[in-house]
Amino acid sequence: QVQLVESGGGLVQAGGSLRLSCAASGNTFSLYHVGWFRQAPGKEREFVAAIGWSGGFASYGDSVRGRFTISRDNMKKMVYLQTNSLKPEDTSVYYCAADRSWPVAITSTTLTWGQGTQVTVSS
Repeated sequence: QVQLVESGGGLVQAGGSLRLSCAASGNTFSLYHVGWFRQAPGKEREFVAAIGWSGGFASYGDSVRGRFTISRDNMKKMVYLQTNSLKPEDTSVYYCAADRSWPVAITSTTLTWGQGTQVTVSS
């Protein structure tokens, strides 16, 4: 089992960038695939990006592909989400989640979630 803590959120102007971090604890982190999800007020939680256990494969949601990049460092037990060219519609609480199964899907019953970090993009 892993525990996850997100950080790096904040207020940024449209067109700006943020790097979100997801710190994991536990001895089996390198066995987990990790995803980022987000939820805006009044909207359903949606998939943003996911990365495989080795860092060798990743997937992205259509709304962020080409602007966001997911990466991981298993030695440091960290997963990162580099967000570029931010838009006001990217404003959400961003969550990381870990799963032993791929793809990392919001419907999975075995996801372990972090507490979230707020990203606010001003126009």
